[in-house]
Amino acid sequence: MIAVDWSGKAKGPEESLWQAEVRDGRLTELRNGLDRDELIAKLLELGEAEPSMVIGLDFAFSFPAWWCEENGWSSGEDVWSAMAHGGEDLLDGCEAPFWGRPGKRNPHPKARLYRQTEISEDAVRAKSVFQIGGAGAVGTGSVRGMPHLLTLAKNGFGIWPFSEGWPRVVEIYPRALTGPVNKGKWSARHDYLVEHFPEQPRDLLERAAGSEDAFDAAVSALVMSEHEAELRVLGPLADPAYGIEGKIWRPEPPGR
Repeated sequence: MIAVDWSGKAKGPEESLWQAEVRDGRLTELRNGLDRDELIAKLLELGEAEPSMVIGLDFAFSFPAWWCEENGWSSGEDVWSAMAHGGEDLLDGCEAPFWGRPGKRNPHPKARLYRQTEISEDAVRAKSVFQIGGAGAVGTGSVRGMPHLLTLAKNGFGIWPFSEGWPRVVEIYPRALTGPVNKGKWSARHDYLVEHFPEQPRDLLERAAGSEDAFDAAVSALVMSEHEAELRVLGPLADPAYGIEGKIWRPEPPGR
């Protein structure tokens, strides 16, 4: 299992872009230092060697259906291709439907802000993919992440729920995987890791406690590993909205 805490920074993303790897339930790697292109190249290399792996990426895989429809996009690959060709222009302009830069206020009613997965129990308190500035903005990283989904898809990776295939890539939302924790405090991150994962290598837990980004990557990979059986049997979803908007993966609640 691999989990990536993504970064949308224009300069120096390698500092806050963390990759965690879990093998047979054990955290074996937690690192930063690669930029987005280098990380994707690494995933392609790993996928060739281990086609059964599952990768969790921490950014939105698409946009609300209404905007996809307005632009004539009918598949995930349509969206990702459009972002590969014009995403940076959208970020530079910050024109509606995007917002968050100085002087660019949110132009949307709530119903148009979010994908279906972000207003369900999949992602409590999720931010809108259209927000590209201000606290907690996820849009920049998502726009800069979507072209890499196109690269992975063209190399045979299955991007759930848009396509089947292996290795499998899923959208993750670390808050839904960690549960309540004050990630802004080192002591809280450290206590959480020691309490929830006492059997994991102490040196890697110490590294995970060192930053929010490292923490999110490590915990996400460990939770994914705990639910490996669920991740391996993911299939198509009945609701057609997910076929264009994507869906955040989260573990099935107990008893279901």
